[in-house]
Amino acid sequence: MERTPALSSPTVLLILPDRDEAEELAAELLEDGWGPCHVHRDMLAGEDDAEDVDWVIELTTAPDGRPASAHRPALDELAERHEGFTGDS
Repeated sequence: MERTPALSSPTVLLILPDRDEAEELAAELLEDGWGPCHVHRDMLAGEDDAEDVDWVIELTTAPDGRPASAHRPALDELAERHEGFTGDS
């Protein structure tokens, strides 16, 4: 029986520690043609401190119409420049 490779999610999450920086970067990415560029608050499970949260920018489509995941290396670099990291949805 032939196995079908698992499809990876087209969405990449940019996870940043600062809300203002996440919102500014999301606005820049949206202007550049990325989508949807929603910013979400993400509190780690078990954390009680409301200050200890990450800010997540959701990217599904790149400006070239391809999935955001097709540009993962560039998005990894972008997140690192903002003291963050990437994740999958």
